[in-house]
Amino acid sequence: MKIPTLKIVLAITLGGLAVSASHNSSSASSQPTDLQPGTLCAKNERVIFSCPVKRPAKIVSLCASKDLTSERGYLQYRFGVPEKIELEFPQSKTGTQPKFQYTHYFRAQVDLTEISFSSNGYEYQITDDYNGEEKPAQISQGVSVTAPGKPKDVSFVCRTKPKADYTDLQAVLPNGQ
Repeated sequence: MKIPTLKIVLAITLGGLAVSASHNSSSASSQPTDLQPGTLCAKNERVIFSCPVKRPAKIVSLCASKDLTSERGYLQYRFGVPEKIELEFPQSKTGTQPKFQYTHYFRAQVDLTEISFSSNGYEYQITDDYNGEEKPAQISQGVSVTAPGKPKDVSFVCRTKPKADYTDLQAVLPNGQ
């Protein structure tokens, strides 16, 4: 009588472990291990721009689907830490391209890139600017946020050189003047 009871207890224990393991592996798909290092972009996404900011100790990322064109794919801004994304814009991954504007100006010693969008009255500008005509050269990389009705913005400056890939954005996003 003891052997069948032991088998039942063992079967219940192993079954519980299997359910627990499958639950943990399914919830792991949204865990930070599925992100590209130092970004809030998933491994199956393209990093358009990403850097850790100085204060607060968070990450700003602009992520895109690998198939991003003006008609297909998506572009999404994320701010926070891998365990807790505080802002994701837009929430839906459908029809995202018209919600962003892209501006790029380039000449010898100057390279200015801005990607901007608005959400709930707040204006966001991701900047990756270099001005070599200034001595010393001026570099500005990060995101600035302007609250509704406020004349001054709040800047989140990159702590390190950002990961950036602006390839084809001019053809994908509307031009911000």
